[in-house]
Amino acid sequence: MIQFYFLSVLFNIITGLLLLSSNDGDEIFEGNILSAINNETFKFITGILAMAMGVLKLLSSTEGDMPVLGDLVPALAGLIGGFILCFEYYMSHTTLETSALNTIDSIFVKNKKLFGILALAAAVLHFLFPKVLFL
Repeated sequence: MIQFYFLSVLFNIITGLLLLSSNDGDEIFEGNILSAINNETFKFITGILAMAMGVLKLLSSTEGDMPVLGDLVPALAGLIGGFILCFEYYMSHTTLETSALNTIDSIFVKNKKLFGILALAAAVLHFLFPKVLFL
């Protein structure tokens, strides 16, 4: 469906920008609209919606596109980016310390800027080349 296509591109762009704008002192987008919406509740809701769009992109395809494979990269970008945003929210609200959480943190959250760039790239490429396999 074309609506899921649009929402996937939109949420991948928003997720990528939120992953690139970190709270560790080097604000990339300081002073513009992202600094106003860069709070944990907005990130959590965006993460949930990005993961939902990732799942829906895997389940639905646009006309003339291959099921699952046609939208694989944007769906994975939405799932991973949304997971990182939700995981950051969870880590800021929990006191639990386990090796599994530390492993997930070291793989995904420590590399969130890389995943943000990949989400932005997936969104832009998916928007520019809608019929290409895997995009």
